[in-house]
Amino acid sequence: MKKRTSLAAITALTGAMLASNAMAATTLESVKEKGHVQCGVTSGLPGFSQPDEKGSWTGIDVDTCRAVAAAVFGSGQSAEFTPLTAKERFTALQSGEIDVLTRNTTWTLTRDTSLGLNFTGVNYYDGQGFLVNKKLGVDMASQLDGATVCIQAGTTTELNLADYFRTKGMKFNPIVFDTSEQTVQGFAAGRCDMLTSDRSQLAALRSKLNDPSSAKILPETISKEPLGPVVRQGDDQWFNVVKWALFVQINAEELGITQANVDDMKKSDNPSIQRLLGTTGDMGEKLGLSADFGYNIIKQVGNYGEMYNRNVGPGTPLDLERGINALWTEGGIMYAPPVR
Repeated sequence: MKKRTSLAAITALTGAMLASNAMAATTLESVKEKGHVQCGVTSGLPGFSQPDEKGSWTGIDVDTCRAVAAAVFGSGQSAEFTPLTAKERFTALQSGEIDVLTRNTTWTLTRDTSLGLNFTGVNYYDGQGFLVNKKLGVDMASQLDGATVCIQAGTTTELNLADYFRTKGMKFNPIVFDTSEQTVQGFAAGRCDMLTSDRSQLAALRSKLNDPSSAKILPETISKEPLGPVVRQGDDQWFNVVKWALFVQINAEELGITQANVDDMKKSDNPSIQRLLGTTGDMGEKLGLSADFGYNIIKQVGNYGEMYNRNVGPGTPLDLERGINALWTEGGIMYAPPVR
């Protein structure tokens, strides 16, 4: 005999659904009420999130936050930043101290399922590597058996390092620090033979050495590190806002829309460009934003390529080639769903 659902159970389920729906716009509403987006970033990593002497923040992760602010307010300056260590970042988001975590953070199954958080996409595809002093005379990671390693606590790099050395039958001695700044200071002081982290972070930390040319990044990449923004679970509207702020930037690069030409592009008869810039359709309305949210993102922050090049690309201290972060049409894997 089929069991009937009781009235009490239906009422409880309906109540839960209504509560869930009521929560859906909570973050967007609170952000609009306070007048800015509060973003969690690193305490200082060149190219990703770094304050200057006047306290102005720059970097890919900073620009990712500014894109969200531009989508919501029409101004990329309606963003404020909370510097966080790796150990602090998830608690700050879970507690509501920040609205979104735009701090170089690796998307993993455990983080995506057990912390009450959701990753919204990838703004930088990375992988873990090793930084060594050239005087050590090491050219390959296989020569690092017994090495002393500077590493940051609370990161995927700790687990990846242990996995790598175990599978290679090698041993290492870890020296663990709370911040990336401390790890590079320990490396510079000679406390360890090598420093391990994401390759982009190694390039950033090497730039902080008194003589960056004294150290080199070994050729091996031992892990996948997709880095991207994170929001709390249970708020689908805010999840969509943050997700599509990044997707707009990627689509804009593919369509050839830049900060310099975005005003002229509003006159385009290309339907994809019209939808992205809000001259036709109701894309903004679907997100709870203004029709021109995409235009505001590009006008204020630029497309993905512009964001990449000014922060970490050729000519910057990091001097990183696009590599796999190039568009899918240019030999990379950077790809976004269409705005339609």
